[in-house]
Formats: sequence, C-alpha cells, structure tokens
Amino acid sequence: MTAADELFEVSLLVNGVPRSATVPARRLLSDFLRHDLELTGTHVGCEHGVCGACTVLVDGRPIRSCLQFAVTVDGASVTTVEGCTRADGELGHVQQAFRDCHGLQCGFCTPGFVTTITAYLEENPAPTEEQAREAIAGNLCRCTGYQNIVASVLRAAELRAGAAGEVTPS
Repeated sequence: MTAADELFEVSLLVNGVPRSATVPARRLLSDFLRHDLELTGTHVGCEHGVCGACTVLVDGRPIRSCLQFAVTVDGASVTTVEGCTRADGELGHVQQAFRDCHGLQCGFCTPGFVTTITAYLEENPAPTEEQAREAIAGNLCRCTGYQNIVASVLRAAELRAGAAGEVTPS
C-alpha cells in the first residue's frame, strides 16, 4: 500500500446533517460530496477553480470544492446548493429569486451561483446592481449572459429583507 492508497475517515456537517465516509487522501471535496455522499447538486465544470460551478460554503465561506481535498475540511460545516433551501424544504431566497427572474438558463452553473450569492448576501444584504455584478464575477455562465442572474441577486436581497421584516405570531 502506498501513501496515496491510504484511506481516511472524513466527517462533516453537510447541510446540517452529520455525514462521514472513508476516502483516499487525494479525494476532492467535490467528488466526496457527489460520489461518496451522493449530493449531486454540486457541479464540476472546469476542474481548475475558474468557473465556480463547484462552489460550496465551508463554515459559511464560499470555496471551490474542485480545488479542496475532503480531508482538509474534516470537522467543518459544509453547505451545498441542496442546503440553500428554507427549513421547511421550500426554495431558499436565492433559489426563489433565480426562479422569479429566470436566472437559471441551462442550470449547470446555477448551484455555484446560488451558494456564492447566499454567502454574499449574508455580508452584503442590500447590494447595488454594480455590487451584485462584482459578487458574481468569479462565477462563469456559458449560456446567454448575466442580466437575469444580476436581477436574481437583487431579487434575493429583496426576498431576504422581506423575510427579515416579517413578524412571527406569538
């Protein structure tokens, strides 16, 4: 057995659920999520960290999962596009905004956009159009353009603000 063949137990909190698997040291986080945990919402596009399709949140921060070994995030909290839903299972604000604004296009890049925007809005809840464009600058869409995606960022901010202003009956 070579060092490359050695297996490691990786345990994560994925979308709020404890998950673990035994994997080789060089298993990429994207492959760990897709193949070992069967969470196929995370897409792998360029495999070089350029396109952003594989973006997931590790402890709330967006990272390219195609560039990260799974063993390096052992014990972390990971949020994939599947985890960007509301607690009741309905579409999350960003997902709903993509639906409302037709930001999906072919949908291949959408999981990376959803996780990126989710993290961005946590720190910048009321972006301008220019800020929205900057927020998604690291994600590539190979379809028709970014107009509807930018509109989705702004709509998601509106939906978040509306939800924050809702009063829960006691």
